[in-house]
Amino acid sequence: MRSFPWRRVAAFVAALSVELLLLALYTGTEYRRSFAVTGMLKPDGNGIESDAHRKLLLHRASVSEAIEEPNRIWGDKCSRSDIAITQGPTDPLPNGIPTYTVQIMNVCITGCDISAIHLNCGWFSSARLINPRIFKRLRYNDCLVNDGKPLRNGRSLSFQYANTFPYGLSVSSVGC
Repeated sequence: MRSFPWRRVAAFVAALSVELLLLALYTGTEYRRSFAVTGMLKPDGNGIESDAHRKLLLHRASVSEAIEEPNRIWGDKCSRSDIAITQGPTDPLPNGIPTYTVQIMNVCITGCDISAIHLNCGWFSSARLINPRIFKRLRYNDCLVNDGKPLRNGRSLSFQYANTFPYGLSVSSVGC
């Protein structure tokens, strides 16, 4: 009987938690400060500031998009679950279009460099130009990361995009 890789899960959760906490702290204060400066946050009478004129559509992950745990018993070097994707809001463009920062990390603990990273991205588009060597949409629901080149073990890359809503990005395939 094979034991569950608790150490790997714990290391991944710890690293991801720290990064998400730092990203939330930074983007939350910058996001709130930008609205306070532009006057878009207004007191609602109870001393609470709100921006109720905007509604954010959130993408809920379906059951079929559950986290995949790699089965390395047969010698697989890497899998889709070795790529972690986080995104969060950043300062909007001068014309008011919301922007989001995406970070894509190689969290493979066996030392693998992962190439040909393809993401499910729908009809991804951005009002802000994105370097196509970092991220580009090839066709509907197929975006290529790092121009198909390897993302080294423990490394990450990030980019910003601008759109009225955040895109749900998930890994569709990788090459080892």
